[in-house]
Amino acid sequence: MRVELDEPRCVAAGQCAMAAPEVFDQRDDDGVAVVLDAEPAAELHDSVREAAAVCPAAAIHLVER
Repeated sequence: MRVELDEPRCVAAGQCAMAAPEVFDQRDDDGVAVVLDAEPAAELHDSVREAAAVCPAAAIHLVER
């Protein structure tokens, strides 16, 4: 899996960082999400899928391999 973030669409809700804190964080200055691990380990895939599903801006795209 590869994680892609459409940063301009991010509304800084923080749902991704709560769902998958190993993969997502937020910038201190504006709260916009950042991807910590663009190719997370298999055991994190479920939480990353949840993060993408709960993103209110649909800013997270997953490329399944």
